[in-house]
Amino acid sequence: MELIVFIGIPASGKSSFYKERFFNSHVRVSMDLLNTRKKEAAYLDLGFRLQQRMVVDNTNVTLKDRAVYLQLAKENRYRSIGYFFQSQIADCLERNRQRPKVDRITDKGVMAKHHALELPGLAEGFDELWFVALSENGFNISPWKNEV
Repeated sequence: MELIVFIGIPASGKSSFYKERFFNSHVRVSMDLLNTRKKEAAYLDLGFRLQQRMVVDNTNVTLKDRAVYLQLAKENRYRSIGYFFQSQIADCLERNRQRPKVDRITDKGVMAKHHALELPGLAEGFDELWFVALSENGFNISPWKNEV
């Protein structure tokens, strides 16, 4: 089994990538849907007990954020796979402005996540780590090289 952890600021393409690549194979775990950490923990616990493949579709911008999921993956004998989404602030702010109003967050919120962003690394406990860039041709995926 595998637990996939997305890493990227708001409007970097995480949810769109999930829909395109994992919708038919992995359960989506998202604070946008679950609203509280208590519900998220219960949902993750159920997923692990049922041996579901899961994607954590949150920003997960800090080492501390990711450590929770990586520890759970390890405890449940899941492979942990990280996808870092290129998080260029100007592009993300523009995509956020193009979202429906109900899905938009403030520019200040996007910038706060950008400032908090800590690059991931295999040393955190990931079994695999990938870099995702969004272009007019779609998503470009390449192996992580410890840089952006």
